[in-house]
Amino acid sequence: MNFIRDDLIAKADMPDEEFRKIGYKLIDWIIEYRNALGNYPVVPDVQPGDVIDSLPASPPHKGESFEEILIDFRERIVPAVTHWNHPGFFAYFNSTSSAPGIFAELLCAAMNVNGMLWKTGPAVTELETVTLNWLKQMLGLDNSFWGIIYDTASTSSLHAIAAAREYHAGLMIREKGMPGRNDLKRLRLYCSEEAHSSIDKAVITLGLGLEGIRKIPSDSQLRMIPSELENAIDDDKRKGFLPFCAVATIGTTSATSIDPVEEIAAICNKENIWLHVDAAHAGTAAILPEMRWIMSGVEKADSFVINPHKWMFTPVDLSAFYTRKPEVLKRAFSLVPEYLKTQTGKAENLMDYGMQLGRRFRALKLWFIIRYFGVDGLAARIREHFRLAKIFKEMIESDSKFELMAPMPFTTICFRFNPAKSEVEAHLEKLNNTLLNKINTSGKIFISHTRLKSKFVLRFSVSGLFTGEEDVKNAFGLIKGKANELSQ
Repeated sequence: MNFIRDDLIAKADMPDEEFRKIGYKLIDWIIEYRNALGNYPVVPDVQPGDVIDSLPASPPHKGESFEEILIDFRERIVPAVTHWNHPGFFAYFNSTSSAPGIFAELLCAAMNVNGMLWKTGPAVTELETVTLNWLKQMLGLDNSFWGIIYDTASTSSLHAIAAAREYHAGLMIREKGMPGRNDLKRLRLYCSEEAHSSIDKAVITLGLGLEGIRKIPSDSQLRMIPSELENAIDDDKRKGFLPFCAVATIGTTSATSIDPVEEIAAICNKENIWLHVDAAHAGTAAILPEMRWIMSGVEKADSFVINPHKWMFTPVDLSAFYTRKPEVLKRAFSLVPEYLKTQTGKAENLMDYGMQLGRRFRALKLWFIIRYFGVDGLAARIREHFRLAKIFKEMIESDSKFELMAPMPFTTICFRFNPAKSEVEAHLEKLNNTLLNKINTSGKIFISHTRLKSKFVLRFSVSGLFTGEEDVKNAFGLIKGKANELSQ
């Protein structure tokens, strides 16, 4: 019987020798890919539907050889990929996957652990605790913060806002919901006009409606104005709203501006409003001692989010969420049916702190990365990005045809091409949009755009693990060359 059972198992999946052979081949391909990244166009020259049209419309009835699968991967998939690891990727916020993170993902997939309960994954639960405590120390967060890993900052912020709603327990929203209730005031959330769109999406998802958000004006440095927040809260209270949550940002998406968290926290404390701090990208900079100042006031916040998959070389996705009120988060989400009850004493079940039941072993890759690079190694790489960004900023400043459009507190430079010093915004938008398209269709680099105070601007963000000084200088040379073509 054992022989028959073993024979069935052997046939159930890929044979060991084939697995080993393909595994070696894939590792070799990954190494070659990473070494040749600069030879790929950052953004592929494809149109919507090209990949769909290149693949069969129906699945195969009989299994195919892995060699055939890899051929299609190389010839049909890779050419249609936008290469986020590329040294010329300067758009959005780069998300580079490092080798230790890649290995951790391999092991995570091999073990296929589901950490919904402590019992279903003791190591998943406890390594998450250890790793988030390490990260907390690296950022200078105090021990009053408790942490959990979600997938992205969008999910982290949604959980923060849900906890903020539950914080006002007397509203009984968990029990009664919100629709059709005459005894429930309209809830109001506050954030800067520069806040990430995920805050709007969270409010929509939680049933508060876009009218439940009040956007607070920003100053000349694109930071939320605390006095405007105070005025908005007073105005809403007079109108019958219940202010329940505020979101401050350390490193806004467009220009990486830093809201005055200390002042905002004082207002929220006075008004009994939950304060959530979004530091998804820029929070990583606090690993540097000279940048720890950006965390001023965070110790007074109720929740905080940082994404190691943005600037800490962690493969997508991993978002670290911290709160000083985990009991409120648990109250908002904990629901334990009979089939999930266990007798594990004081063990923590992470399913109690969020929407998802199934949980990947995400902490493993962050643990690998912190151990492999060390705090000093991570800091050195992040510090290098500041140096490279400064080089690009100085090149923009030294060319009279370009102008900076925002301060540069981190490594993102907002600028535009304005050779004639025009003040006609419609003309400048058309000019810079054309320039953006010329730059990105070159395939050499990839940058993005945004709007600041209604003005169309270009963004150049330095945070890639494989980006060096030559890449930055070549990028400026390409941008300048494409811009000169437009001014001829």
